[in-house]
Amino acid sequence: MNFTSILKSPLWVLGVAGTDKSPRKNPILGNEWLNKNGLHRQRVSLAAGMAAWRRKRLGSRISDEAQAHFDENGYFLTENFLSDAEFEALKREVYGKPFQAREMRQGQTVTRMTPLPPTVLQDNPALAACFRNKDVMAQIRYASSRGGQPLGFLQTVIAEPSIDAKDPQTDLHADTFHATSKAWLFLHDVGEEDGPFCYVPGSHKLTSERLEWEYQCSLTASKDPRSHHASGSFRIRQNELEALGLPPAKRMAVKANTLVVADTFGFHGRTPSDKPTTRVEMHWHMRRNPFLPWNGLDVKSLPLIKERELAFFMTVSDAMEKHLRQRHIWRDVGAVPVDGPANI
Repeated sequence: MNFTSILKSPLWVLGVAGTDKSPRKNPILGNEWLNKNGLHRQRVSLAAGMAAWRRKRLGSRISDEAQAHFDENGYFLTENFLSDAEFEALKREVYGKPFQAREMRQGQTVTRMTPLPPTVLQDNPALAACFRNKDVMAQIRYASSRGGQPLGFLQTVIAEPSIDAKDPQTDLHADTFHATSKAWLFLHDVGEEDGPFCYVPGSHKLTSERLEWEYQCSLTASKDPRSHHASGSFRIRQNELEALGLPPAKRMAVKANTLVVADTFGFHGRTPSDKPTTRVEMHWHMRRNPFLPWNGLDVKSLPLIKERELAFFMTVSDAMEKHLRQRHIWRDVGAVPVDGPANI
């Protein structure tokens, strides 16, 4: 063990009791002997038990019918989420003017992230109302099995199929080993050929078959050539889905003003697009320590941090790149329209 590993070892230990998921980056999580003796299996089982415990205390704003659909399938889908007037006001504020943005390329897909700090929200009341919508918050929290403050921003997904490089997000995968949530309010229609989000219904459930699959993945993930798989976002092949008794992935081809909220412990992905497409959406996600029994006490809800966490993260990432030469994936592209062409 070198000196750097000695310095990092306390963080690796703490990570086992937290959100760390990467067998490659955390050698404790990637240790074959520990996983043969049940480390990953126990983390997954305990996290699922705590998620069920916390969910019983969430969902007061969600109808019994919507909860039942989520509990069975792993996602909410709400058409005509905003009123016509609210949706038109939102689009007027989002389109036709530039926002400070970041971009990340994954193969033939560019994702643009437009942060929404308080300075932006105060100038765009319809955007702020959508960003803070209590029904959105309720579904996100229920799906992630946690109370607290989700992270939200405007997201643009730009598919460039002429580029001969695979988008790793088109592989069906789970984001991590425990319940988390992602949400999308689509600002325009998304057709079958537009690279829609897809989800395997029921794959959020921790069945005995899923737990065994997680166990088998844990034994070899740290050495897997698929970098995302080795980082704890386990990929699943079609024949493995069938072995788990799961149906094919469902494509979320939806009309504008549809809200989709999913537990991304379930298998999901981005459907490949054979044509150039640009998709704009309000996007939120939420991930907290899966082993804690409470729903509150989220540091991101504190007054000086709430709605500023993304700006803090980017500032720190930029500083680490400048001073420590640790390049981060989100590139600053300045002020651009949300539906403009890719810049990287």
